[in-house]
Amino acid sequence: MHVGVLIPQGWKYEYNGWDPAAAWARTLELARDAEALGFESEWVFDHFHTVPEVTDEITFESFTTLTAMACVTSRVRLGHMVVCNGFRNPALVAKLASTLDVASGGRFELGIGGGWKEDEWLAYGYGFPPTADRLRALHDALEVVTRMLGPGRATYHGRYARVMDAVNVPKGIQKPRPPIIVGGNGHEVTWRLAARYADELNVVFVSPEEVATWMPTIRARCEEIGRDPATLKVSLYSRDDDVKEPGQERIDFIGRCSEVGLSRLAAFPTRWHPTTETQARFAEDCRAAGAEMSEPAGLPA
Repeated sequence: MHVGVLIPQGWKYEYNGWDPAAAWARTLELARDAEALGFESEWVFDHFHTVPEVTDEITFESFTTLTAMACVTSRVRLGHMVVCNGFRNPALVAKLASTLDVASGGRFELGIGGGWKEDEWLAYGYGFPPTADRLRALHDALEVVTRMLGPGRATYHGRYARVMDAVNVPKGIQKPRPPIIVGGNGHEVTWRLAARYADELNVVFVSPEEVATWMPTIRARCEEIGRDPATLKVSLYSRDDDVKEPGQERIDFIGRCSEVGLSRLAAFPTRWHPTTETQARFAEDCRAAGAEMSEPAGLPA
């Protein structure tokens, strides 16, 4: 099992009271540090307002942040946990993804989901459609994105999104396209969308034991459409409290995640203390748990 880390953007109060320039410098420092420590991937949130309460504090925009991270790293995979589909035209998302894949040297993964944080939608003028409509829009978006990332020009006419003879060049570096991750815990709709369109399903804020009970249903969603379930990876973005404290309990948690068949664990150990020391201790616990990590590089003094 690989391990990826969320890089601070301020969304969960990690930069409350900070000077923006100092916070930005710390974000890039932690991105460089996470790669040097041997983590497989680095992730950002796609949000505009802080959580759980909306405060007038720093939240850095996700695509801008990832572009900067791509420029200060060279090995780690990069992506979102996950893009809110409602915030951008999906054809634009495909264009952004393609360009980020080139900018990163073929390291970008497009995570995408239906979105949920109502205050952001309303404040930024998107409205807030019912869940069923957000999921139908996600279906149309995945049609657009996969066609935009596929060969030739893209045409699709859906209720919520459409493209007509759309050119998307370059399409990225990775073949056949940058990987797509569908995020969400919805058994009926989201998992079926993942089975049809994605390379990976990312589930959120549950225990590894609960993931184990879900695996038969996830496999069934693939089998319904004749897909080999082994071709759909499953990852977990863990509850932040599960990785907060270093030591044996955290090591055991990481080990249990590996045992249930997850391909990747994404975690946010620097939520409370955005420091290189916090990240380094998490790397130590990941290695102690037997997670698949790259050899650590020499870090600057």
